[in-house]
Amino acid sequence: MADTTAFLEAINKGYTFKGDAPKIGVAMLDGQVVTGADIRLPLRSMNRHGLIAGATGTGKTKTLQIISEVLSDNSVPVLLLDIKGDLSGIAAAGATNDKIKDRYVQLAMDYSPAAYPVELMTLSKQKGIQLRATVTEFGPILLSKILDLNDTQAGLVSMIFKYCDDHKLPLLDLKDFIKMLQYISNEGKAEIEKEYGKIATTSTGTILRKVIELQQQGADNFFGEKSFEVEDLMRIAPDGRGIINILRVTELQDRPKLFATFMLQMLAELYASCPEEGDLEKPKLVMFIDEAHLIFQEASSALLQQIETIIKLIRSKGIGIFFCTQNPMDVPASVLGQLGMKVQHALRAFTAADRKVIKQTAENYPETSFYRTDELITQLGIGEAFITLLNEKGIPTPLAHVMLVAPRSRMDILSDTEIDSIVAQSRLVHKYSETIDAISAYELLNAKIKEATDNTLAKEKTPKGREEKSFLESMMDNPTVRQVGRTAASIITRSLLGALGLGGRSRRR
Repeated sequence: MADTTAFLEAINKGYTFKGDAPKIGVAMLDGQVVTGADIRLPLRSMNRHGLIAGATGTGKTKTLQIISEVLSDNSVPVLLLDIKGDLSGIAAAGATNDKIKDRYVQLAMDYSPAAYPVELMTLSKQKGIQLRATVTEFGPILLSKILDLNDTQAGLVSMIFKYCDDHKLPLLDLKDFIKMLQYISNEGKAEIEKEYGKIATTSTGTILRKVIELQQQGADNFFGEKSFEVEDLMRIAPDGRGIINILRVTELQDRPKLFATFMLQMLAELYASCPEEGDLEKPKLVMFIDEAHLIFQEASSALLQQIETIIKLIRSKGIGIFFCTQNPMDVPASVLGQLGMKVQHALRAFTAADRKVIKQTAENYPETSFYRTDELITQLGIGEAFITLLNEKGIPTPLAHVMLVAPRSRMDILSDTEIDSIVAQSRLVHKYSETIDAISAYELLNAKIKEATDNTLAKEKTPKGREEKSFLESMMDNPTVRQVGRTAASIITRSLLGALGLGGRSRRR
């Protein structure tokens, strides 16, 4: 039997913070809730990122929902990447039942249902705000990492961007980029090699195939205009609560490359556009990535390095990122080490491999004399989790077995009618609903190729050895016209010099 007094003292000391720290649950010992052992969420350290992990059905999504509600209540905007499609219910008030009543009796709290201000977003043709970005906004480096190109191919992509900058050819959507690849392989090859150096045709073919692969995952819906402005993610509702932006990406489960493409572009854009903030009293935005293993399983080493770099740097912009996945080992160690808050729901030990994973997972948490972590991790109930996070000094809090509060919003999805109502009231839906197909590299290159083709055909029709002259050229060949031109030029020149005091003979005094 553990010492309840010592446990209560350790929890109260470890979970007392400066600044706002809403209550999200109560610590447990020996399977019982310890009254007074409140677990709080320090808003100041929410830009230190986090992990929510656990087996299917253990309450990960509800924990994500709880933290999003707490942030919204404290005027912090949220972005949720909803892979399973079960988070839209945040927009509707929850309902009380016997289980929730019993839980709140143990937590010594009152349950008050609430609906939250929500914007629905999409990367495809679903209802909601259409998110887009141009190829130019990606830039050559990020685009090369997404396409998993080698150094030679990445150099060719950089050259394409440079050529387009120099010749005022906007790269807006994928058809612009594909047209450029085709142009430098055919009609424009000589011109570009003269300016920038030799081009390997095999490289352009490889890049083209990888772009087509990205198109097959639905990337044409994402690349283009009107570009989404990341400032629209950081909006506060009229009642002072942070708006919860829900990006419904249920169709991306079998298209991980597009999912990774969007996520990296969004992070890169946030990093580039947000000023340095340091540690604020509360974050400017917190982003939750559900089913994060979809990113890491398909990511190349270059892509993982890019994710790691952004995760390290973006917290200074006041932005926190939380990964939600079944197994904490899904997250690379280099990224896992950057996650300050860890919420671990139950894991299942069906095989020897499972037991090995559980042992490794337990070793990632702070040592404690109150729990046998590797054993208890398989016995956690639904809505219970191991929690540790960072205080304002960056020191990990004691590991706590926590009974979490229940979401105040609906723990189910919205109906089609409710979704239609939210979309109809959204100002941003109308702002981004129009697809703009501006004149860009595709149209300009087609016009250039057509002009060159027309000139070639015109020359072919002219008799060999006698090039057809224009009307102006014929006139200038006339001797009388040439003499008149010379006389007029002389008169004009003398008149100008005279006006400037430089013409005519000099006078003697």
